Amino acid sequence: MKSRLFYSNEYHRIERDIRTLLNCQPDFLSARTASSTRAAGDAIQEILSDNFKDLLGSVCKEYSADFARRAMADLAFKDTDDIYYVVDVKTHRKEEGFHMPNLTSVERLARFYEDDNNCFVVLTVGYRIKNTKIVVENVHFIPVEFLSWKCLTIGALGWGQIQIATSEVIEVIPGYSRKKWMLELCDTLFEFYPREISKINKRIERFKKVREFWETKRET
Repeated sequence: MKSRLFYSNEYHRIERDIRTLLNCQPDFLSARTASSTRAAGDAIQEILSDNFKDLLGSVCKEYSADFARRAMADLAFKDTDDIYYVVDVKTHRKEEGFHMPNLTSVERLARFYEDDNNCFVVLTVGYRIKNTKIVVENVHFIPVEFLSWKCLTIGALGWGQIQIATSEVIEVIPGYSRKKWMLELCDTLFEFYPREISKINKRIERFKKVREFWETKRET
């Protein structure tokens, strides 16, 4: 079953409401914490956690925001069709030197998407800081399969981490097929893994030479 939330305009309404909610907040940073990207991101996430169920409205059947920092989700909910959504909140300070972190592990996502009733959602909040006030400029609230592979890349950690290549360019393809997107993920990995093997082979050769050096070195 396709999500009525994302295969309608309802998710655009939620994006607008998130932006309005955050921009209507009284200043919640101090002069000291305004310089901390972690403090700003944690504050934004806390506001969203406290208000997200209300933002979802009648589509939400169950809601939870109680997850460990390294969990796949920051927020999660089930809709009235029993589709289960895990939401990964990514805040992006829109100034030079600040970049979007990893989204999720390719292996974790592959296992999660074996169930058609699971949906991995990316919620990005792009903001600037003026004095002690956060000004949200853009919000994306979309399933990961709506993100074009033109703006994604794979990071070399574990099985591989899906990353947004540059947080200034987020290309969304509304209504994109999950099947097509996952096939493109596999094709991307079939190109990525051989490059990683080549890198590892070079590292092996390098440390063979290091070992040869130390084998012939006299004790001191």
